[in-house]
Amino acid sequence: MTYSVKLACLKCGQANRVPAEKLASSPKCGTCGGALISDKVAELNPTSLAKAAKLDDMPLLVDFWAPWCGPCRQMALDFAKAAIALKGRARFAKVNTQDFPIVSQKNNIRGIPALILYQGGKEIARLAGARPARDIVGFVQKHAKKPA
Repeated sequence: MTYSVKLACLKCGQANRVPAEKLASSPKCGTCGGALISDKVAELNPTSLAKAAKLDDMPLLVDFWAPWCGPCRQMALDFAKAAIALKGRARFAKVNTQDFPIVSQKNNIRGIPALILYQGGKEIARLAGARPARDIVGFVQKHAKKPA
């Protein structure tokens, strides 16, 4: 029996359903043509974060950061490495808390960098502080559930 995975386009916000067997073949958004599965870290705004966090069946790991934060800048490369390692199993995104302070309030962010893992319309885990890529990958693998 085949099932589909719900994913919000991180570019335009459109809801998409992708057959699970096609997740590995670089599916694209039906509206804007943007990649739904990527090994790149997406930049989100409050609207795109809300849609993806609410909709995605695939795990979505969001890094809440700011340009003035040294540990945030230091972790950026490791976060990008983790995105490459988990391509097709999780999506990675960043939210600039300096540009969007309301997002910090809504998500109860007390310090940055802060990682929040969303799946199936809810937050399933969070991790505070800068981490190496292997710890980020391990965090996602420990807490994420396979889309069903």
